[in-house]
Amino acid sequence: MGKTLNSIQKEIKSHMKSGNDCYHSVQNLLSCSLLSKNIKIEIQRTTILPIVLYGCEKLLLTMREKHRLRVYKNRVLRRIFGPKRGKVIGKWRKLHNE
Repeated sequence: MGKTLNSIQKEIKSHMKSGNDCYHSVQNLLSCSLLSKNIKIEIQRTTILPIVLYGCEKLLLTMREKHRLRVYKNRVLRRIFGPKRGKVIGKWRKLHNE
């Protein structure tokens, strides 16, 4: 039986909370100035994102849920690197290549 939209939203919110807990557990490592940007991105990709995305591939996500997950990922990257704005167009620039 398929999950309802409300239960999917609750599950994603729960995963994001777990991802925040994981972020806070490695926050000292991510704020270390001795680590390169690429290593910090790899830590984020291998520790935080799998917790947030676990099981999401089996869910039928709406565009809203996909957007929430993308916003979460960008928020974690901004926590790690700080906000960056492009000088020419004033929009957030990508912090790394996909």
